[in-house]
Amino acid sequence: MKIHLVSGGCGFVGRNMTRRLLKTTKDKVFIIDDLSIGTHPSTWLDNFTSRKFKDVEIIGQDERLYFWKGDFRNFLFKFRENPRFVQETYNLDFERFSDVFHFAAIVGGRLKIEGDPMAVALDLSIDAEFFYWICRHKPERVLYPSSSAAYPTNMQSESFAVALKEGDIDFKNNLGTPDMTYGWSKLTGEFLAQIAAKYYGVSVVCIRPFSGYGEDQDLSYPVPAIAARAARHENPFEVWGSGKQGRDFVHIDDIIDLIFILMEKIKDGSGWNIGSGKLTSFLELIDLFCDIAGYKTEIKPLLDKPVGVYSRYCNMDLIQEKFGWQPKISLREGMTRVYNAAVEKLKKEGKL
Repeated sequence: MKIHLVSGGCGFVGRNMTRRLLKTTKDKVFIIDDLSIGTHPSTWLDNFTSRKFKDVEIIGQDERLYFWKGDFRNFLFKFRENPRFVQETYNLDFERFSDVFHFAAIVGGRLKIEGDPMAVALDLSIDAEFFYWICRHKPERVLYPSSSAAYPTNMQSESFAVALKEGDIDFKNNLGTPDMTYGWSKLTGEFLAQIAAKYYGVSVVCIRPFSGYGEDQDLSYPVPAIAARAARHENPFEVWGSGKQGRDFVHIDDIIDLIFILMEKIKDGSGWNIGSGKLTSFLELIDLFCDIAGYKTEIKPLLDKPVGVYSRYCNMDLIQEKFGWQPKISLREGMTRVYNAAVEKLKKEGKL
């Protein structure tokens, strides 16, 4: 029996990964989430059914999905007391988890990163417990999601902006300064991943996703929030900062496609970019959504709002050279999907 583990399995990336695993495999999936940010599986799984068994929900008619609600650190601590905690508690016959996807984290937009940086620093605690556990449990393969925030911020300024490449983070040389406590925690996680691979023989790969988005993101996230405002024909259209700051947008389906390629090929804890390799400003994004919505608008800059770095996009040459991969979903196609989903949500809520 194969059982995969997804921490943070009810968040945006976690639930998309969970759905993919249920769709493309016949394996069982064990997800952990405290629902502080994520949403219960009943909100994102079709034909939802479940039954309670001890402290988990066993979900679906085929009972392949197990949901443990709580802090991931508490889940991991139970393994210190009993290394076979899951097998013995839930009557599951397996030796070790197969693929482990670690999405549990303190996440949020710019307001969270700059407004409560010490809360975000709790990611250091979550990741330390996680890496300690995998070095003892020895799952078959591990994914550690780092972040584009781990890159030096001085390479992402208005006066000096480049397409960030994997070699710009080099643990043997000067690392530069990543983006706030979130960037530092992800950079530390990458270092721990390399330690786990080199000293403990764990097969682990790190990804550095850039601005991931998708149609099932909550409307509070930047991309769907902009889509919803375009659907309501906001005019003038407010933008944080000048709107000239740019990001590298990549659809969640493309992110997951590349994750599986990397997990198959990379085992040494190294970090790999996931993005489109193209810089899109927020002004361009607003213009695209307004075009989809069929109207034009004036822009109202909000210069007192936090905007983060000026330019963050990636160099995808190494990925293309090694694996021949490039995103399948264009910016317009992906953003059209987001727009249509936002319209549907707004109509359902009676806001459109």
